[in-house]
Amino acid sequence: MSILYFIISFFSSVVGAISGIGGGVIIKPVLDSIGGFPVATISFLSGSTVLSMTTVALIKSRKSEIQVETRTAGLLAAGGIAGGMIGKYIFDIIRSSFENDMVLGVSQSGILLLLTVLVFFYTLFKENIPPRHQKGLLFIASTGLILGGLATFLGIGGGPINLAVLCYFFSMDSKTAALNSIFVIFFSQVTSLLFTALAGNIPPFEPAVLLLMILGGISGGLLGSRLSARMSHRAVDRLFMGVMAIIIGICVYNILKWFL
Repeated sequence: MSILYFIISFFSSVVGAISGIGGGVIIKPVLDSIGGFPVATISFLSGSTVLSMTTVALIKSRKSEIQVETRTAGLLAAGGIAGGMIGKYIFDIIRSSFENDMVLGVSQSGILLLLTVLVFFYTLFKENIPPRHQKGLLFIASTGLILGGLATFLGIGGGPINLAVLCYFFSMDSKTAALNSIFVIFFSQVTSLLFTALAGNIPPFEPAVLLLMILGGISGGLLGSRLSARMSHRAVDRLFMGVMAIIIGICVYNILKWFL
């Protein structure tokens, strides 16, 4: 099983580094479907893996032609830090308010399913939807707040919604949105994990599993960054659409699993 967790983390991080979804949006629902860990532990393992992947991807991007749009991504990240704390606070409240993981698990899977379906259809018809280019400081920071809160509560790092928001509201192409999404995800994950540690809410986990998942995140981030440099924008979009379809199917399965 430990090797399976490494494989899941590796391939999720490869896809996450290429498309900018972070990898957690794949890791979290897949681990939910496998079972074996409480919801809080899965979120912690997923967040740690995503942090390792985004760190590597950002380091590798320094030599890339595509760069982080400092002003926009910086404000989004600042908002994401605050949102990350709020999302983690809400997560802890729900977890402590109920005796079992059902409410938390169904809530996470349901919200992720809704967001993924919306982003899937946006991406499908993106060419017919004229993008905007928002420049207001308050709007950008507020957007980061919402993205950070959702990412941390869902335990997915960033996920597909980041890409849709960056493409639609800030007129970024697929590759630029992917890198800027990874930048925002990095800060929201750092905040989430620090908040968890300082609050003394680190869930029980197997150190060997965490180590293997982090190694999967690092190696996947390295390979994904290299592949991204060789892929076209259209290829990145196609990969993104394929991943969204898979995530939708897994989320539906996870929701049904709680009731069957």
